[in-house]
Amino acid sequence: MKFYIFTLLLLAICIILCGCPYSSPYGIDAVAQQDIDESLLGNWATLVNKPSDDKHTKADTVKIGITKYTDQEYAIAITGALSELKSFHCLEKDTIKGKAYCSTIGQKQFLNAFIDGRTYIAEVSKTAAGLSIICLTERFSARYIMSSEQLRNSIAYHYKVAITPAYDEFFVLKNLQKLP
Repeated sequence: MKFYIFTLLLLAICIILCGCPYSSPYGIDAVAQQDIDESLLGNWATLVNKPSDDKHTKADTVKIGITKYTDQEYAIAITGALSELKSFHCLEKDTIKGKAYCSTIGQKQFLNAFIDGRTYIAEVSKTAAGLSIICLTERFSARYIMSSEQLRNSIAYHYKVAITPAYDEFFVLKNLQKLP
């Protein structure tokens, strides 16, 4: 009986940890090194599907404002119906605010978003359809990251060997459209 309870608890912990966005005290670069990309500045919006109950989903608008903080850093503000994030205590009214800077690994651009004392890593891509910001999940690496250099190497290795990158399904902002 104890074995079954232990197995169920272990399975529950694995499911919970695999569904979290990757956060770290380290960024890909120890300090911002790239100048800001002027094309990222502005207000962006997209629709995200969220579960409303066991059988249905609902689409809500999420907006992200990206402004210049310094020559190499952005100020970001994510706004929307974010009631499910209140338990993380990172909301300021209905907005998540923070700073961010970009890093490049290979041909991929990443956003190092510093929010509420943690750094979240997200892949940033611009296409004809719009801007996409997709967070990496905790399971992208089995290593315990101890420095910015180790984080950079782990992400580079992950993108080299993974068939599809380990994205967090919940924190995905695809095809953001620039607002006037």
